[in-house]
Amino acid sequence: MTVSTLKTTGHTEGVRRPGRWLALSVLVLAVLLVAVDATVLGLATPFLSEDLEPSGTQLLWIGDVYSFVIAGLLVSMGSLGDRIGRKKLLLIGATAFGAVSVLNAYATSPEMMIVARALLGVAGATLMPSTLALIRNLFHDPRERSLAIGIWGAMASAGAAVGPVVGGFLLEHFWWGSVFLINLPVMAVLVLVGIKLIPESKNPNPGPWDMPSVGLSLIGMIGIVYAIKELASHGPSLDAGAAALLGVAALTWFVRRQLTLPAPLLDMRLFRHRGFSGAVLADLLTILGLSGLVFFLSQFFQLVQGRQPLEAGLAELPAAVGAVTAGLIAGLVARRFSVRSVVAGGLAAVGLSLAVLTTLDQHTGYPLLGAALLVVGVGAGFAFTVTADVILSSVPKDQAGSASAVSETAYELGAALGIAVLGSIVTGVYRGFATPADVPSDVASAAHESLGGAVEASGALAPETATALVSAAQEAFVDGLRIAAGVGAAVLLATAVAAWFLLKGQRLEDGVEH
Repeated sequence: MTVSTLKTTGHTEGVRRPGRWLALSVLVLAVLLVAVDATVLGLATPFLSEDLEPSGTQLLWIGDVYSFVIAGLLVSMGSLGDRIGRKKLLLIGATAFGAVSVLNAYATSPEMMIVARALLGVAGATLMPSTLALIRNLFHDPRERSLAIGIWGAMASAGAAVGPVVGGFLLEHFWWGSVFLINLPVMAVLVLVGIKLIPESKNPNPGPWDMPSVGLSLIGMIGIVYAIKELASHGPSLDAGAAALLGVAALTWFVRRQLTLPAPLLDMRLFRHRGFSGAVLADLLTILGLSGLVFFLSQFFQLVQGRQPLEAGLAELPAAVGAVTAGLIAGLVARRFSVRSVVAGGLAAVGLSLAVLTTLDQHTGYPLLGAALLVVGVGAGFAFTVTADVILSSVPKDQAGSASAVSETAYELGAALGIAVLGSIVTGVYRGFATPADVPSDVASAAHESLGGAVEASGALAPETATALVSAAQEAFVDGLRIAAGVGAAVLLATAVAAWFLLKGQRLEDGVEH
């Protein structure tokens, strides 16, 4: 009997932990909720604005501060989990997430809402890397682990698509705070089941947690993301330039510090592994191409094609169905063919679907949109699942938290970049539309702010003028969407080519670990 046969037979039972699938189901619930919370607010914004009356800037911060804080803290929290124990961090994070959700639901002023969203981001940052790192330690059989990562990735994708459906349903039946209270029962289950079933895992000799590095990564990430969003909303400005410079300086200092520390917060040597770097880059650019588009499609369904919130949420479901299905079989397919063909093929499929969306107009039928969204979901499901698997299996087990955090940070940064870059294209094109001659200047300026603003402002006009204004605004929005889809398509097709070369020779593991 060969050594490899011994590896896969004699030790398999020993490494298959009882209750691991039940533990996984609880972990993915947490991921689902963090993803739902990132998207659910979009639909609640009109109701929340009516109640809390935030200024335009406050409203932007309510929307953005959650993802800012998550992006800024992921690396630090992944590393903290490696040090104090991932299970402990996950349970603390889940308890905090539940408690802060109540604060969000009952916020009485815009300032309180911004603080509550920021705290929710802190709790979210403790949940995300812990879940992926714990999967690395629950599943020692690489084939089982591929499936577990597939389920994890599918839930993250599904969360982004389920958010609008759940949000739409709750907003049609309850008040806006209900979108936060759904977190409570799930987090209660997570804590109760987690205490019993999830095994503790951490780095056996971690070294101290370096606070200056934590500060530098936080300042660096928030600086970069803030600069991108400022650029998208208001074009080049002193603020955006200063934030970008500060962010780049802090991240450069962070990297140099990691290279000199005996126990770094993030081991920069991980990036010497071509497969690891290729997978992280593919993650970042895929989300960049996708997120901006998904963000604007929900507005297209509601404000251009006139669907209700729940119907608009359901219209985006094919993407989630595709992502879930592909995620579950991605490991098998990558072993049958190759890692690079599955990742590059998935990215190319998403790129081609986005290219199809450049033909969009106000009256495009749902069959074309639904089919494009389904292909986007399948392509993204394949690409994300296999890259997450590559990232986790190319690092030592005791650094699983840090590696997961890098993967998550790429995801968050990609989402911020996508909404900012593609968003600025849509907004730039949109603001250029000509308003009908008899529209008063205050109504015209409200209409140029956003498509929602145009629809709202048109209520004060005569029916004919209102129709002309809304239809000009809708046309401009769709023009912007078409151009953004074209840019997204180009980014994803280029990423597919890069992935083909960077992931050459990369394989998913087969033998069971001891």
